[in-house]
Amino acid sequence: MSSVVCVDFGSTFTKAALVDLATGALLATASHPTTLPGPNGTGDVLDGYDACLAALREQDPRAEDADVRACSSAGGGLRIAVVGNEELVTAEAGRRVALSSGGKVVLVLSGGLTAAKLAELRGCEPDVVLLVGGTDGGNSEVLEGDTAFLASAPWPGPVVVAGNVESQPQVQALLEQAGTPYVLADNVVPRIGVLAPDSARRAIREIFLSHVIGGKHLSSRTDGRGRSFTDLVRGATPDVVLTGVELLARGLDDAHPGAGDVVVVDVGGATTDVHSVVELDPEDSGLAREVVATTPVTRTVEGDLGMRWSAVSTVEAAGLDHLADAARRRRAHPDLLPDTCPDPALERDADLDIAAAAVRLALERHAGRSRVVVSPEGRVVERSGKDLREVDLLVGSGGVLRHGGPDGVRRVLLPATGDAFEGGWQLPRDPVVVVDHDYVLAAAGLLAEEHPLTAHRLVSRLRTAGDG
Repeated sequence: MSSVVCVDFGSTFTKAALVDLATGALLATASHPTTLPGPNGTGDVLDGYDACLAALREQDPRAEDADVRACSSAGGGLRIAVVGNEELVTAEAGRRVALSSGGKVVLVLSGGLTAAKLAELRGCEPDVVLLVGGTDGGNSEVLEGDTAFLASAPWPGPVVVAGNVESQPQVQALLEQAGTPYVLADNVVPRIGVLAPDSARRAIREIFLSHVIGGKHLSSRTDGRGRSFTDLVRGATPDVVLTGVELLARGLDDAHPGAGDVVVVDVGGATTDVHSVVELDPEDSGLAREVVATTPVTRTVEGDLGMRWSAVSTVEAAGLDHLADAARRRRAHPDLLPDTCPDPALERDADLDIAAAAVRLALERHAGRSRVVVSPEGRVVERSGKDLREVDLLVGSGGVLRHGGPDGVRRVLLPATGDAFEGGWQLPRDPVVVVDHDYVLAAAGLLAEEHPLTAHRLVSRLRTAGDG
């Protein structure tokens, strides 16, 4: 096998890339609207995939026999509900872990489950429930009580448990007796002030592959080589992309270095996602006002910031009253393409302005701010969020940037950089700015485990893209 096809089943478009495993070169790329089962049972997620493969084969015949690896956010992606002990600590820690695992957090509950909370949980229809609570050796009552409540409901599952590890025997017995699918993970908050997401992130990935993908019923057939949708998918798209971002930032070793601190902002129709890999300064920990510790690898999802379904809330949050009509048009017609409108230039300008607002607001929420406060020790600097000021590389992603040309970088990404922001926002000061035109972060994330050198060569394209 000399090449591989990497596929991202997106919520609106399915993207595919043929990658040379020896060199990491992109041999061909393709995209097609994602096709999903309709109200009358028509459509199949593999229809758009087949169209992408046909386009790849036209560009390079090696696509015919290449292996295929895929990630997916189709059908609403991975919906996670977090049930925790206490809102400010374990529930917030669970929320952050769920986001870093590639999920969309649809509900956060704390303080012990009740009949009313269970009804709320059922109403949001999560794919996975993440149960957290208690430090290791600490409080176990709420975690065990929540598990007993779900078991008696009974909750159909699946459940990831990442709380007090001393409760695991009791939790395991309850879930097995109820027949609830589950995975046990290490505690996300083993002790106060520590956030440990890796074990829970792996457990959520396992649940996604074993229970969620097939349960969405996005496909009822196989491709031309007998592979089903569930055979192809290796993970949730945001989780896979974050793996690619980690590789881009950290590299493999001294001979294959990374780019340093990296931030990726992905502007979509409904959400704007920010992924960051930033080595934290231990001296800054005493300045942070976060109840839950910041981690080097972080993902946030802003559900009110986007280019189409969330255009109105984006414009409102940014105070861009002159774009109110344009935003309403985009919400009413999410398939709007500027080039098909009566005034294409006007609509392209509106797209870029809305995207710039989404990027700036999403980065502010991800980064937080620093400010001078008066304390018993005198005037001190107090920080919230994650300090992005020394980031080396800022990567933009999303259709508006891929099709925006130089204006996309100049008008959307560059205004979110600099060192003169009012309010103390900790945004990137002077990063190299590029656009992921070919979705190489998703492809690299899919290849990172089995073909790390190929994946590294692939993401290294972004270090020399020269968009900024």
